[in-house]
Amino acid sequence: MKIALAQMRMTGNVQENLEKSLKFCDLAEDCDLLFFPEIQLSPFFPQYEKQDAEMYVMEKNGQEIAELTGKAKEHQYYLSSNVYLKLENQKYDASLWIGPDGRIHSSFNQTETRTGRISSTEPNLQNIPVRQELGRELRRFFRAPDGWVLVDADYSQIELRVLAHMAGDPTMIEAFNSDMDIHRITASQVFGVPPEAVTHEMRRRAKAVNFGIVYGISDFSLSQDIGVTRAEAREYMDKYFETYHGVREYMKAVVERAREDGYVSTLLGRRRWLPELKSSNFNTRSFGERVALNMPIQGTAADLIKLAMIHVRDRLVREGLEARLVLQVHDELIVECPDAEVERVKALLTQEMEGVADLSVPLNADSAAGQSWAEAKE
Repeated sequence: MKIALAQMRMTGNVQENLEKSLKFCDLAEDCDLLFFPEIQLSPFFPQYEKQDAEMYVMEKNGQEIAELTGKAKEHQYYLSSNVYLKLENQKYDASLWIGPDGRIHSSFNQTETRTGRISSTEPNLQNIPVRQELGRELRRFFRAPDGWVLVDADYSQIELRVLAHMAGDPTMIEAFNSDMDIHRITASQVFGVPPEAVTHEMRRRAKAVNFGIVYGISDFSLSQDIGVTRAEAREYMDKYFETYHGVREYMKAVVERAREDGYVSTLLGRRRWLPELKSSNFNTRSFGERVALNMPIQGTAADLIKLAMIHVRDRLVREGLEARLVLQVHDELIVECPDAEVERVKALLTQEMEGVADLSVPLNADSAAGQSWAEAKE
């Protein structure tokens, strides 16, 4: 996969916004001190999580605080800076990362993240913003050579499927096995309407609940995510657990067992130790509980994608194909292949990713091809 270096130039507007964002972020070392010096977060979070906590509070609660302190403009620059700083960290001078063969060679680390996900550095190819148009445009710079294409395959809702299996929740398992829209089903139950009456907004909120549960989200955090009151968010979560009672029982059990064992495990047996659960500090213990809920799910998803990488690579070699695996981005694999092999590779990717584990629900993987990374994602 090569990068179209000649096209990779920031527009004047992007450059101007980036410079403004960087100027604001140079004002202080910590983002809680950047705009709101009256906020002191460090006593409430484990020290090694302090930066993440500050970023979260700035993003989720910053608008309200900004209005109260008269710093709304600075807050907007902060929000936009998250996008531009990510891109700046990738070094717009892409020649720094291009090797003699004209390709970018990132470093992939298996032991950097606590969930077990593979991380990418120098440059970080997993950190290109997904939801912003600017990030999507950047993917157009990554292209296959002439006569070749990029085949992209990614899992559909893998963490929710892993949750359904590990929790053994009958309602969630039935929904996935019947190929239902899990977010629509959740919205139907939470809002008390037939599935066909679920609106886009209802589904959006249900989606936030579904994924938030995986991360041990609180009613306060959920309320900030979807723009409702804390009481409404709590009501959504209560109705969720009424629907998926197996998930509720699983969450209780996994935290209790973590307290007894001192660790949690993925489905494949990889452990993460949790000394935080024995801390005398309430907030540290709460953090440990959230990790106990999240790590088995996200960690299992990380284990499965690693196994899928091995299976895909072995099968490409076994079948004598010229195609090669070139990139992994969380739940997504990208293979570079000659035009003549594209259909075969698409089928191979789907088969190996979906067949990597025998769960109580199917693992679905969607594949597509294109000359650029962006085209393969469209």
